[in-house]
Amino acid sequence: MTVQQPLPVQDPSVWTASQQNARPEEWCYVLSPTDVAEIDAALLYVQHKGLALTDVTQQDFRLPTLGPKLKQFVKEVVDGRGFQIIKGVPVHRYTAAESTTVYWGLGTYWGKIVPQNKKAHLIGHVRDIHKGDGLKNPINRVYSTNAAEPWHVDDADVVGLLCLSTAKEGGLTSWSSSGSIYNRLLQSHPDYVQVLSEDCYLDRKNEIPAGKKPYFVLPVFTRHKGHLCCFYADNYYQLCQRHEGVPGLTPTQLAAFAEFNRVAGLDELRMDMKLQPGDIQLLHNHSIVHCRSGFTDYQEEERKRHLLRMWITPEQGWPLPEQFADRYHTVEIGNRGGIYCPNESPYVPLDPYQ
Repeated sequence: MTVQQPLPVQDPSVWTASQQNARPEEWCYVLSPTDVAEIDAALLYVQHKGLALTDVTQQDFRLPTLGPKLKQFVKEVVDGRGFQIIKGVPVHRYTAAESTTVYWGLGTYWGKIVPQNKKAHLIGHVRDIHKGDGLKNPINRVYSTNAAEPWHVDDADVVGLLCLSTAKEGGLTSWSSSGSIYNRLLQSHPDYVQVLSEDCYLDRKNEIPAGKKPYFVLPVFTRHKGHLCCFYADNYYQLCQRHEGVPGLTPTQLAAFAEFNRVAGLDELRMDMKLQPGDIQLLHNHSIVHCRSGFTDYQEEERKRHLLRMWITPEQGWPLPEQFADRYHTVEIGNRGGIYCPNESPYVPLDPYQ
């Protein structure tokens, strides 16, 4: 019996770098003076009211004209091309606490903000807190090091980054369309598509929810209700081999991972950007994979590369297969995603080392 080959993905999240680079006005929005004035007024209101940060809602952080734009941006991220850049948040004149408050306030227009590590951080600090030695311990999350971060997705529908300061050298952010990667592989290596559509074992890096195993199982590619859902985390497959009961990686799997990485990094597919202070990047994890180059920091603590990260679950999203619940804790739209470990309450740390 002949097995029918899957069809290529055809939706707005499938694109090439040249297509997107030809129309930056569609995906890069520069805040206007009116937008910034609204942000400043909302920040002042929240400060005057004395609200705890995690109690701040859209109703508190009022953005009369910018708010609808922010909602449209996240809709395009989820249902369209899968990414959005926003420029011009005036972090240069905000304190660290004010930048964090502003970022939280903007995030309330995008959805529910969920914990992103075993400490239950709702806003995380993307910064080298290990002084260049982070990868000596493979359990360390790569975002807390200065090492190159391989192609991956994060564990929520949408990931957002706000840049506060840049590195002395390096720290380039790149992203590619998962659908475009799938289509290229389907054309050149359909056997790899088959392997990547089967169960893969991924390590939890000791961030283990109650009642869960220290690893979880998800295919890289899942076709589900009209969408191609991608879940990829390159170094998590190899690290998972430390657990008893996890099947060994086959030569075909290793070759498929390597080819996925190569295709994702092709010049014709890959978008590159060195985020500048005040830039926000939003990515849809089900349709976009991303990576970061390694970097060298300044010696001065206040000049070190520093971004604020947010994991977001919008009110509207793609339907996900039930298998995702083992990682997302539920597949309920608007309530899924994040890392929930025992005895930890979600909060927003102001100190990167907290």
